[in-house]
Amino acid sequence: MIKIKKICCIGAGYVGGPTMAMIAKKCPEIKVTVVDLNEQRIALWNEEDLSMLPVYEPGLDAVVGEARGRNLFFSTDVDMAIDEADMIFISVNTPTKTYGAGKGQAADLKWIELCARQIARVAKTDKIVVEKSTLPVRTASAIKDILSNTGTGCNFQILSNPEFLAEGTAVEDLEAPDRVLIGGDTTPEGQEAMQALVDVYANWVPRERILTTNVWSSELSKLVANAFLAQRVSSINSISELCEVTEADVSEVARAIGADSRIGPKFLKASVGFGGSCFQKDILNLVYIARSYGLREVADYWEQVILINDHQKRRFAHQIIKTSYNTVNGKKIAFLGWAFKKDTNDTRESAAIYVADELLHEQAHIVVYDPKVSAEQIYADLDYLKTRTPEENRRGVTVVTDPYEASKDAHAIAILTEWDEFKEYDWKQIYEDMFKPANIFDGRNLLTKSLLTKYGFKLYSIGKGNL
Repeated sequence: MIKIKKICCIGAGYVGGPTMAMIAKKCPEIKVTVVDLNEQRIALWNEEDLSMLPVYEPGLDAVVGEARGRNLFFSTDVDMAIDEADMIFISVNTPTKTYGAGKGQAADLKWIELCARQIARVAKTDKIVVEKSTLPVRTASAIKDILSNTGTGCNFQILSNPEFLAEGTAVEDLEAPDRVLIGGDTTPEGQEAMQALVDVYANWVPRERILTTNVWSSELSKLVANAFLAQRVSSINSISELCEVTEADVSEVARAIGADSRIGPKFLKASVGFGGSCFQKDILNLVYIARSYGLREVADYWEQVILINDHQKRRFAHQIIKTSYNTVNGKKIAFLGWAFKKDTNDTRESAAIYVADELLHEQAHIVVYDPKVSAEQIYADLDYLKTRTPEENRRGVTVVTDPYEASKDAHAIAILTEWDEFKEYDWKQIYEDMFKPANIFDGRNLLTKSLLTKYGFKLYSIGKGNL
């Protein structure tokens, strides 16, 4: 029986940091060290002021504050942490490839391979290596191949333990998960390694919620879970466009079909489109895997989920243009929200990025307010698209720290994130400070139409018809 005493996690991002903080909190007898080569990120995790943590999640500061310095440590000394650990989690970024074979669809596993080679170089004792990053099916075989040819005589067991966190509720999801999924080899050694990880989670997760599978099923289950959730979002978003032309109300349609126990109400909220680090990346990965096995119809089916999502973002931007007398050239458009959803500062694949890009093509001037996203991040998101030069992005987009400044003298307001605070604003004052007609494009169906129209606003809501 393997007893885990020391854990190392390579990668201090949105998954590694919160997950390891929760393990450290729930397992005070285990030393947990989170390592990353990014010195600035590690410095923020070690900041005395817990409001400075690099990941914003409600409740995360309390979890980190309880365990940090006791049995939770953040460090840039990767080799030392690998050397002393019994179990090593790999939680590094696996972005979609932007070059070569599989460009635009396949996962870029460069960082995964580098981690495996570093573990192979440093390890002097047997290790359990856990895939925590979202990976294509059969990645474990590549990691195992690297580790099995180290020549050091160390034995490695590779486990898959995908994360199922929803940003904005990550702490709740870690505290009381629907399930914990662990995949491993069917050999006695593989089963023993799986049991060691089961025992870690069993400190707070009921055993019946800890599912064990073979490693390939675990890897694929993560991709499929995100694909199914994204499919529901794209499905209701496709219906939202139909609602607008038939004068149906997408919220009422969603409530009606969600009352069917076979369908359920979750992920049926129409919006400007889904974002986040996983949905698009994982579906593209699924499409690539299907195509690589010659499963063309399967690949085409799942690719349509992405195409509908891209269409939803474009048509939202074009609605702003159309309503602005077919031109936004030189007009100030206020963006309220940049994060891909509320209660997170994560902006990866946020709909706001792509709506902004469309409007910048039309030479709009965009002013952005988001309560948790920095100006540096907003410009980095636009620069990553390589649609225009960094200088052009900074001329076309202004970032402010006051929502009333963002909306003053604006020709239109676009709600891109469903931050609760937006509902509490003095909308009468905002109306008075805007150019008329004062148009609001609510990409999250967040605001109350009766209140806004009372003040004089014209409101466009997703799936609910015209201004």
